[in-house]
Amino acid sequence: MNDGHAPQDTADERLRRWRLVLGEPAQDSCGDLSGEDIRIDEALTALYDADGRGGLRGGSGASSPRVARWLGDIRQYFPAPVVQVMQKDAFERLDLKSMLFQPEMLDAVQPDVHLVATLMSLRGIIPAKTRDTARQVVAKVVDALMKRLDEPMRSAVTGALNRAERNRRPRHAEIDWQRTIRANLRHWQESHRSIIPETLIGYGRKARRSQREVILCIDQSGSMAASVVYSSIFGAVMASLPAVKTHMVVFDTAVVDLTEQLSDPVEVLFGVQLGGGTDINRAVGYCQGLVREPRNTIMVLISDLYEGGVEKNLLQRASELVQSGAQLIVLLALSDEGAPAYDRQLAAKLAALGVPSFACSPDQFPALMAAAIRREDVGLWAAQQGIVTARAERTA
Repeated sequence: MNDGHAPQDTADERLRRWRLVLGEPAQDSCGDLSGEDIRIDEALTALYDADGRGGLRGGSGASSPRVARWLGDIRQYFPAPVVQVMQKDAFERLDLKSMLFQPEMLDAVQPDVHLVATLMSLRGIIPAKTRDTARQVVAKVVDALMKRLDEPMRSAVTGALNRAERNRRPRHAEIDWQRTIRANLRHWQESHRSIIPETLIGYGRKARRSQREVILCIDQSGSMAASVVYSSIFGAVMASLPAVKTHMVVFDTAVVDLTEQLSDPVEVLFGVQLGGGTDINRAVGYCQGLVREPRNTIMVLISDLYEGGVEKNLLQRASELVQSGAQLIVLLALSDEGAPAYDRQLAAKLAALGVPSFACSPDQFPALMAAAIRREDVGLWAAQQGIVTARAERTA
């Protein structure tokens, strides 16, 4: 409950909480509710009462005012993370997706990643009068995510690029004297009143600078919805960095290149059509054709690996990418929801080729990309973060 302070853990408080959790059947054993608790109980009953007595089921028509009131109630009585869970449950349990076709209903909803995913899945059938409101809701979520994720992503990638390109054998004109002095302070010679610069650190030579190529290859099946949202945000941030050439490709059985729209993540999300089959082989084949300098290329395949295409060809393409010097990483999810169900056998086969597969949270993704840019062992990096990676199958 969002009452601004933590209640005392007394016997009465415990009974009150059990009454709210268990509902009306627990009234005799837990006691009556009063005041604000009655409205809280009504909001919970409307969603979680199996008989649907709360009147939310059905979504449109006469129930719309009740839905609007319910949305307002849960935002008043529960913190934002709980509101997001309850909204998600309402969409799934009570089939309230039709309420998103009404601008006034959409205005009342708490914007979050799951809501954006729902709007993406309904993009083709949202009526014209609601599209502007839907776009505004998506824009709110995108803006909030950009504020949270932009700086960590920008700092991690820029720092990794600077470190990767630092010149350790500079000519005199290329010496970065400030870094060189700091690196050699332990070599101070009191008798000469001077520092002996055993290690020279220089500015990166422009002739040696190579633009990093990052290819985000994203499965747009329904189970990957949150991953698509976060990928769009990170893709937009990386696309704004001059030293990184970023591609964004989404796929089901077809492949769509959204690279040209990366400057506007909202536009990217409205270009995604969730659902449909999956042809990972075709998508990786398209992305393979984008590779110009393999050793400067990082391809991130974001998929649960349920392949509807030709698995043998996919594994061949993965092997070719690894052998060429490109880095291929499989993210089973890029979300806060943990590892989804995924094809463990295909993940194991990829692991045998040297392709790590694991789920990654949005907060971990900047560090992952920094490790990849520095050409560190990404599987080892994941292990150091406590992330479980898919293991190669043992052969007899």
